[in-house]
Formats: sequence, structure tokens, C-alpha cells
Amino acid sequence: MPPVAPMLAKSMAAIPEGDEWRYEPKWDGFRSIIFRDGDEVEIGSRNTKPLTRYFPEVVEAVKEAFPAKGVFDGELVVMDPSGKLEFDLLSQRIHPAESRVGRLSKELPAVFVAFDALAVGGDDLRDRPFDERRAALVGALGGGSRGVYVTPLTLDRGEADDWFHRWEGAGLDGVVAKRADGPYRENERVMAKIKHERTMDCVVGGFRWHKSGEGVVGSLLLGLYDKEGNLHHVGVAGAFSAVRRREMVAELEPYLLATGEDHPWKEWSDLVASGGTEAKPVGNRWNSGKDMSWIPLRIALVVEVAYGHFQGDRVRHATSFKRFRFDRTPESCTYDQIATPELVPVAEVLARGLV
Repeated sequence: MPPVAPMLAKSMAAIPEGDEWRYEPKWDGFRSIIFRDGDEVEIGSRNTKPLTRYFPEVVEAVKEAFPAKGVFDGELVVMDPSGKLEFDLLSQRIHPAESRVGRLSKELPAVFVAFDALAVGGDDLRDRPFDERRAALVGALGGGSRGVYVTPLTLDRGEADDWFHRWEGAGLDGVVAKRADGPYRENERVMAKIKHERTMDCVVGGFRWHKSGEGVVGSLLLGLYDKEGNLHHVGVAGAFSAVRRREMVAELEPYLLATGEDHPWKEWSDLVASGGTEAKPVGNRWNSGKDMSWIPLRIALVVEVAYGHFQGDRVRHATSFKRFRFDRTPESCTYDQIATPELVPVAEVLARGLV
């Protein structure tokens, strides 16, 4: 019965080797555990809150594809018209208006990619080895049907390495490795995830205070220039240690914007995406109490960060701070340094799950 917390993964620098490992592509969507008992369907999120009302098309697909009773772990994803995963389209589904949810469910339907079986029929499988759960998953869902799919899996590390590089063009995050004999452990980091990582140099356009209060830096707002010389906000850098957050206050102070000094982002009004220097702090759709206000900085400071991949003109996840680059000028921080993998339709990945 819901809620059930999903099993988690810890980061590894390289794909592990050995006969005990099983490899899958790492999907970029909403982690979901879906429960079905007859006509009752519940879609649980990573934080165990229900997502059911936002994905009516997935509910219908589950009723067609799942056994009469079953609990499966997987990922909700949405593809753009080119066939690539598009997280921004997925996040638009979390909306209070039922009419909008209904419209988007028809225009750009989400699908569920299953990668683990927690229960089939009356059998609780969580203490079973992963190989047994995988066999139960394939036996229950087969190769998948429209709206519900089974993720590809390989025992070959070389093939997993090929997936890691080739399927980045489909919008996938990397590779997940699971132990063949491992049980399902809720809320424990027992899987391994190997994600794409590159570095880039960005302009530091501003920063946000940490949620604990002023006097501690929370995150840096990053920018890149386009070919026309416009500075775009592309993401944030965070996850600093407590000591580093305090040190950064003094390091950023010389770059504070003087009264009346201009800033390329001063006209922003969408605080969910970027903040605003004069608008009141607002929240976002994920956390209505989150303060999105920010402190502008002179366009002079450059930082090197590590990132996974871009989606559109922004980095998909928060970046990882590497170092300040005092040897680089802001104007040198352009989109030209961003590598764009060759497009691969997600259909190719899903078809591999039928093998």
C-alpha cells in the first residue's frame, strides 16, 4: 500500500565492472512508484506525494498494461516533437488547472518506463534479488505497451558504456548499475549512478542567500552570452560546504552592484526562472514557500562549474562549483563551449527494452 519510498542511487565516477552488476539507462523524468489494485491506480512521487491527478493518460495506460494487482518502480517521461526527452514539458504538468492538465495529456502524453517490480499479484518482491524482480517485471509487463514500457537492461559493461555515450542524444542522464543479488531497499542509496559531466565557464550574475538566512551564500546565478551579446541565465551552482558558504560572502562583496548601476537582468519578472531585483520574493510550483529573491552582482566574475547536460538554453540540473576563474573575462563565457550530442529518438531506447 502507498506510500513507498523509492530505492536511491549514489554517484560513481565510472561504470563498475563485474559479473554481479546489471546496467540500465538513467532516465530523466519524475521518479514514480505506481500502484494498481483493480480499478484503483495511485502514482507516487519520489517524496511519496501523489501525482495521480496530473497524469490521467498514464492512469489509463496502467489499467491496460499492469496486472490486476501490482506495484512497479520507474520514471515518468515526456518526449518533445523531435522524440527527445524534455523535462520542462514534464514539469508543466504539475498545474492546478484540470483543463490544462487534460489538454497537455493529449498534446504531449507522458509515458511510464518501469525498471523494478515491488509486488506482482499478492507477492511482495522487495526482499527478492534484483534478478528475480527483473524477471517478474518482464513477466508482468512484457515488452510494454503504449504508455507503459520496460527499461532496457544489459549484463555487458561495454554495451552499457555505449549506451552512456550514444543515448545522451536522447536526453538520458547516464547509466544506473544494480547488483544482481540486491534486495529492494527503500530510501537507501544502494544502486550506482554514473552521470554525464562536463565543465564550463560562466558569468556570475548574482547570488541567493542560503535558506538559513543572510550571511551565508546559498547559490550562484550563472550566465552565458549568445552570439548577439545577450547574457542569459542558464542555471545555478550550489551544494557548498558550510565553511565555503561563509567564505563566499567576503569573496562576492567586491562585486556587489552599486546603487544606480545597471544590470542585464534587472527587467526580469519571472522569479521562478531567474529572480528579480525589485519584485517581491515569490515561490515556485514545487515549494510555495521558497524565497526566489536574489542579489545582483557586477558582470565581472567568472566561475568554472561541472554540469550534466543542457536542455534548450539552460543546464538541466544544478551545477557543481569548481573554482573562480580570475583569468577569464565575462565576454569569453559563451554558448560555444557547450557540446551538443547527436539527436537520438527515445523510441530507439524503448525499442531496446523489447529485446
